[in-house]
Amino acid sequence: MTMKSVNPATGETIAEFPTLTPAELETRLARAAAAAPRWRRTPVMERAAVIRRVGELLDQDKERIGRMMTLEMGKPLKAAIEEAAKCATACRYYAEHGPAIVADHPVDDADHRSFIAYDPLGVVLAVMPWNFPFWQAIRFIAPAIVAGNVGLLKHASNVPQCALEIEDLLRRAGAPAGVFQTLLVGSDAVAGILADRRVAAATLTGSEGAGSSIGAAAGKHLKPTVLELGGSDAFVVMPSADLDRAIETAVKARVINNGQSCIAAKRFIVHRDVAERFTSGFVAGMQALKMGDPMSPDTQLGPLASAKLAGELEKQVSDSVAMGARLLCGGRRREPDSAWFPATVLTDIPTGAPAYKDEMFGPVGCVFVANDLDDAVRIANDTRFGLGASAWSTDAAEQERLAREIDAGTVFINDMVVSDPRFPFGGIKASGYGRELSDLGMREFTNIKTVRIRTGASGASHSGNTE
Repeated sequence: MTMKSVNPATGETIAEFPTLTPAELETRLARAAAAAPRWRRTPVMERAAVIRRVGELLDQDKERIGRMMTLEMGKPLKAAIEEAAKCATACRYYAEHGPAIVADHPVDDADHRSFIAYDPLGVVLAVMPWNFPFWQAIRFIAPAIVAGNVGLLKHASNVPQCALEIEDLLRRAGAPAGVFQTLLVGSDAVAGILADRRVAAATLTGSEGAGSSIGAAAGKHLKPTVLELGGSDAFVVMPSADLDRAIETAVKARVINNGQSCIAAKRFIVHRDVAERFTSGFVAGMQALKMGDPMSPDTQLGPLASAKLAGELEKQVSDSVAMGARLLCGGRRREPDSAWFPATVLTDIPTGAPAYKDEMFGPVGCVFVANDLDDAVRIANDTRFGLGASAWSTDAAEQERLAREIDAGTVFINDMVVSDPRFPFGGIKASGYGRELSDLGMREFTNIKTVRIRTGASGASHSGNTE
């Protein structure tokens, strides 16, 4: 069996790679298990130095790496190079701050030397998606490796070149054999890997279905997981907003990564007083986007990652229109059976339509009109997802309510939602659980251990509730 690297812009097969045989997979699992105890005993500053070097390599080679991403999954080259640079930033962050994050935390405790230790769990499986093929992996790798864990990457099957390049980056940065490995295996192998006693935990970024599956498999074996799943992020606009800036940001926030981002703005909830002006400006901005060769520096919208995904999105749009939604622009593929899907805007969307209840993973913006602030918050929360949200208002009281009352893991006011290594990232409801990034994300795959060492008079008895 092989994995194909296919250029979605042309449909051309770039390369094919053999998947691991059962014997080869066993060799890699054994290698990871052997590396884990050695790596956890490696001084944390040495572990951090490896990740620092990964960041240096990413910076040095970001143009070539960016081109690889664009060829495999179609994002505009400029965005792909920026992704590689962002990965380098995350590596620098954890190389600098990681050792302190997992350092022993002393606790004031009479007659004891007491502290909280953050011990690595061991071998962690990362199941990662294709939409940000380097960033999704690096934001796991950098904190996990500095914390002393060993990583196994099961990447999406359509980005095998990126997956192998990430493994090579770690090798060139000085990671010992077995500390990080890419597993070219199909999704059908994941349950067996999770069941293996040598694997301690797992993280997944992907769809609801994939998250449910891996969560169930890990739960069966009592193994912790972090799941970052889909999103249908709200973008709320109130009358006091800087409307020109909100419209400009709305277009950018909807089509980032060709619209294939969990935290891309997808549902634009606009107060009725500014709905007409916002909608006309948003449609104009979407129609003005330059769609073309993702390798061209002036391209703003490239193909989706595959013709299959474009076809699924087209059906969501057509089904929504058939149920009563109004199509303001776009809506159909540039060519039948291609990966090219135009910037699209829908409005007047009924509650049962796919555009209302499901995630639209592509450049489709859905506009909803709210009667007032209460109605805007209601619509924002009327979704099974809860990943991110952006809200636009210059009124302090409105800003406070929007920040507090929108159900999401992240809320940005007067700005576009982005991930940043300084801040925890993750969602609630069907968008998953657990957190990546920041100190909280780094500690997700550690054993938060309480240690008390009596240093006072010997033989003193313990008093108090033993629980």
